[in-house]
Amino acid sequence: MVKKPILLFFCWLAALAPSGCRVDPHTVAEKYYLVVSNMKSPFFEQVSAGLNQAASELKVHAALLGPETYDPQGQKQDFRRIAATRPAGILVSVADPRLLTEDIDAAIAAGIPVITVDSDAPSSKRLFFVGTNNYEAGQMGAREAARHLNGKGNVVAFLTAGQPNLEERLSGYRSVFEAHPQIKITEVVDLKGDPLVAFDKAKELLEKGRPVDAFISMEGQSAKEVAEVLVRNKASKVVISMDALAPTLDGIEKGVITATVAQKPFTIGYTGLRLMADLRLYKLPSLTLDFARDPNSRLPRFVDTGAALVDKSNVAAYREAGKRAGGGN
Repeated sequence: MVKKPILLFFCWLAALAPSGCRVDPHTVAEKYYLVVSNMKSPFFEQVSAGLNQAASELKVHAALLGPETYDPQGQKQDFRRIAATRPAGILVSVADPRLLTEDIDAAIAAGIPVITVDSDAPSSKRLFFVGTNNYEAGQMGAREAARHLNGKGNVVAFLTAGQPNLEERLSGYRSVFEAHPQIKITEVVDLKGDPLVAFDKAKELLEKGRPVDAFISMEGQSAKEVAEVLVRNKASKVVISMDALAPTLDGIEKGVITATVAQKPFTIGYTGLRLMADLRLYKLPSLTLDFARDPNSRLPRFVDTGAALVDKSNVAAYREAGKRAGGGN
């Protein structure tokens, strides 16, 4: 029979090795959920890849949940259903903060950590936000649009009205265009979560001969619809997109999409879960403290995962970097 002190000594030695007597700090009994507004969105598929990678490394359970088409009310119902199971934590990309703020606050009051990712609910009691600085992303796209427009032109913008991240991007565009008084946003089109609306609108504008010099998209799927219309009509316009989905990169390579502001969706999912899991190990004294105004807070207010401009000059390098990382872009 091995004496206890000797056994502890060997366990201590083994702990210095990659594996041994060390006990994993997390377990599969820890359940984390990311609640989104549209599970079929290609963007959230990339976010989910990061979430799953972090879950695999941490040895916890993580899952993506939400309606299969854009549905803020459906997202609210899914959030409530998951909160009722009292999971280890909830990550949520907020479609409509007016619908979800109350439920986020209720989950926090019940002791369930909630963080927002991708799209925020800043008036809620969520602990912090992980994602792109969306205002700056809009400014990045606006500077590129202004350069290609040579400082003048009529612009049509696409977004889903009321979604915080998209509204912030549009505000970023407007702030840059203020310095170019000859650039006018002549119409803001509400996609209502359906990128096909952009196809119909672009087709209508071209067929009616409306003066449009640029199309700007606050999300990742409408620009490719605009590009399809331009190809069919043999027309050329400035087109600025969001995200680096494969059809967008294809459009840039073909010269029909001017540029895109690429977020880091994998990083959003990966970092979001990593930070959330840390809250399980290092519990806060309370979830209802005013972390935003506490100079000694253990929590950040905002974790910026970054964004980059992709155009014809660097799209090939961007694709290659994605392949090396396993992203397949």
